[in-house]
Amino acid sequence: MKIAYHPIYTHPVPENHRFPMEKYALLHEQLLWEGIATEADFFAPEKVALSSLYLAHTPAYVQDFVGQTLEERTRIRIGFVQSQQLIDRELTLVQGTIEGALYALEGQVAFNIAGGTHHAYSDRGEGFCMLNDQAVAAAYLLDKGKAQRVLIIDLDVHQGNGTAEIFAQKPAVFTFSMHAQGNYPFVKEQSDMDIALPDGTGDDAYITQLREVLPELFEKHQPDFVFYQSGVDVLESDKFGKLRLSLEGCAQRDRLVFEACAQRQIPVQCSMGGGYSPRLSTILEAHTNTFKIASEVFGI
Repeated sequence: MKIAYHPIYTHPVPENHRFPMEKYALLHEQLLWEGIATEADFFAPEKVALSSLYLAHTPAYVQDFVGQTLEERTRIRIGFVQSQQLIDRELTLVQGTIEGALYALEGQVAFNIAGGTHHAYSDRGEGFCMLNDQAVAAAYLLDKGKAQRVLIIDLDVHQGNGTAEIFAQKPAVFTFSMHAQGNYPFVKEQSDMDIALPDGTGDDAYITQLREVLPELFEKHQPDFVFYQSGVDVLESDKFGKLRLSLEGCAQRDRLVFEACAQRQIPVQCSMGGGYSPRLSTILEAHTNTFKIASEVFGI
C-alpha cells in the first residue's frame, strides 16, 4: 500500500477551515500508531507538471491559477485566499494522486491522504477545490496508455459536479456519484450515473442501494482502473452532511467498494475527500477505517 502524504498539505488554510485540514497530519500519525502503515508506505510527491493539468483543465484556467490572476468571482467560489503556498499545495496534491494511481497499477491499491477535490471544473474551481486531482490522474492514465476505461466512484456526501463536467463528453471515463440530494452543489451536473439520496438516509438504505448498483457499474463500463472518492462527510455527526451513516455504515461502504475492485482484480486509487464532524477523533476514525479495510481486503 502506497500513500501520498506531504506536510505542505496542511498549509496554508483560513481560520474557518483549519480544523478539517489538521486531519491530514493527524491521519498520517494515526496510521503509523495503529500499525496500518509504516513510514516506507508513505511517499512525498513533488509538484505536478502543468502539461498534466492541461489534460483535465483548460490552459487559461491553469495559467490564471498558478499566476494568481483568477477573476474575483472564481476566487469567491473557491473560498480560499490565493497564495503561493496554496498553489504549491494544490500542485503537490494532484501529483500525489497521479503517482498513487501508478503505484496502484503495481500493487492494486494506493491512497492520497488528501485529495478528492471533485468540485473543480475544467475551467474554474469552487467549493474549496481548485484542481481536480482524480480527474487529472484519470486523464493522465488514459493519455499515457496506462488505462483504457476508467470508473470514478464518488461517495462523498456532495455531488462530484466538477468531475461530471470534465468527463461529460469522454466515454472512456464513467462518472458515478451517490450523494445527498439536498446538499451542495444546489445546481447539480449530470454524471454518467447519479443517485441522489433523500436527506436523512441511514445505513440500511445507503448500503442496500450501493450493494445493488456496484455490479451494474462494473458490468456496464468494464473498467480497468477505479478512482474512489471516500469522503466521510456522509456520517450522521457531520455538520454539513445531511445523511445519517454511522461509523460502521461508512466502513461497510468502503468494504463494498474495495471488495468489488479486488474481486475483479482492478487497481484502485483512493482520495480522502470531505469530513466535517465536530469531533476530530470521529473524522480520524472514519478515515482510518478506510485504510484498515483496504489492507484487509487486498491482504497488504
